[in-house]
Amino acid sequence: MRVLILGGTTEARRLAAVLAADPGLEVTVSLAGRVAQPRLPAGRLRIGGFGGAAGLADWLRAHLMDAVIDATHPFARSISAHAAEAAAAVHLPLLVLRRPGWAAAPGDRWHRADSLGHAAALLPGLGQRVFLTIGRQETSAFAGLADLWFLARSIDPPEPPLPPRIRVLLDRGPFTVEGERALLRKHNIDIVVAKDSGGTATAAKLTAARELGLPVLLVRRPPLPAGIPVAADPASAVEWLRRLPSAGRR
Repeated sequence: MRVLILGGTTEARRLAAVLAADPGLEVTVSLAGRVAQPRLPAGRLRIGGFGGAAGLADWLRAHLMDAVIDATHPFARSISAHAAEAAAAVHLPLLVLRRPGWAAAPGDRWHRADSLGHAAALLPGLGQRVFLTIGRQETSAFAGLADLWFLARSIDPPEPPLPPRIRVLLDRGPFTVEGERALLRKHNIDIVVAKDSGGTATAAKLTAARELGLPVLLVRRPPLPAGIPVAADPASAVEWLRRLPSAGRR
C-alpha cells in the first residue's frame, strides 16, 4: 500500500516513523522546501511543490498512490485545499492530521484575530513592543506599523518587506518556559503575537506570557476543506489507514 504524507510537522515525522517500519507500506513524505534545513522524516523523501492541485493529482496517478495524509501545518491553507481537490480528482482516500489548537488557561489574556491582516490592525491598541512568532513568510503583514518595535523569531530569515523597527532572532523549538520568560523580559515585550498552531514545541511562550501578565494576540486557524476526516494525533491516523483496503483505489 502506497501512502503519501504531506509533511513538515512534528506529527508528520512521528507518523512517518511508524508507517515506514511496516513492511506492508511504502511511505513517501513530501516537504514544501520552505525551510533551509528541515528535520527529515523516515521513508522516501520528496522536496518541492507539485504545481497546484492538478500537478498533485498527476503525481498521485503517476506514482500509483493508495492514500494521502495531509499532515501539513495548520496554517498551510493552499496545500490543504490542493490535497482535497487532487484526492477527489483521482478518487483516493484523504485524511487530515491536525493537532488541536491551544486552549486558554486561567490567567491568560488572549485576544483573537481572524487573519494576520486583522492582527496587524488590532495590534497598535494592545502593545508597543511585540514578540512576533508567526514564521518567516508573512511578517510583511506588519510592515506598515512603523511606531511599534518587533522581535521576530523564525527558523529562517523572514521575507521582506519588514517593519522598520525590527530585530530578527533565528531559532528553532522546542522552547522552555524559563527561556521564553527571560526572552520576554530581556526585550521588554508587552505583547505576544502568534498563530494558533497548537502542540507543545512552541507553547512555552504562552505560559511565559501568562506568568508575566502579558496579552497574547492569537490568530485563528483557517478552515479546513469541507467533508475531509480529521485525526488529532498520529495514532488516530494509523487507525484510519489500517481500515482502508490495501490497494485498488487508483
